[in-house]
Amino acid sequence: MGRPRTAREGRPDVEGRPRADVPQADDFTRTYWEAAGEGRLLIRRCRAAGCGRAHHYPREFCPYCWSDDVVWEEACGRATLYTWSVVHVNDLPPFESRLPYVPAVVSLAEGPRMATEVTGCPEGSLRVGVELTVTFRKDPELALVIPLFRTC
Repeated sequence: MGRPRTAREGRPDVEGRPRADVPQADDFTRTYWEAAGEGRLLIRRCRAAGCGRAHHYPREFCPYCWSDDVVWEEACGRATLYTWSVVHVNDLPPFESRLPYVPAVVSLAEGPRMATEVTGCPEGSLRVGVELTVTFRKDPELALVIPLFRTC
């Protein structure tokens, strides 16, 4: 199995170079990543009686009632900004080429909060509650398309 990679080493890109920003797709999350590649954001929704809540990050069970009766659902792609930070220094590839960048938590219209990145917005115009729309980053070095958010 080998030793675990450190944060600095990250997961490799398609050519085997270390990347700290590459999520790992598995059999369960493959549906999520394939939908992102098609420009669709998926969330999970509980179908248990009396619950029905949406959640994100994808899990095989409902984090509210513990039911395993959960399904994939396409999100509408709208969100509001909950919190953020502007990063000016980061020496890990590929972040140094994106400086400054804005990691954030957004509140999806369906209810769950999602860790993401806000792009295409001057940092001085960011405010809690600003309306955002999902967009997707396709990096030619990655095998995955990453959902991000931008101002409407």
